[in-house]
Amino acid sequence: MVFECHAPAAQSVGLAGTFNDWNPAATPMTKDDQGLWQASVGLAPGRYEFKFVVDGEWCCEPGCEGAYHGCPKCVPNEFGTMNRVLEVS
Repeated sequence: MVFECHAPAAQSVGLAGTFNDWNPAATPMTKDDQGLWQASVGLAPGRYEFKFVVDGEWCCEPGCEGAYHGCPKCVPNEFGTMNRVLEVS
């Protein structure tokens, strides 16, 4: 699975989720010339939650954070914010 995060101004982006014990340092992302950060993660079938960590700030994607508002790609978490959700079949 390839994860992508568009954050052209970011200095660093990590990927944290249920697949890496929410450790943002475990899955660093690399940036292309257009500011798209990517990381490839081998995932077994199942349901996963994740967030991006952009320059130390946790977010579902840049500009999309705060209270859960029914986003179909997100689920509320215990901190009152959102996690992205991914179903791998």
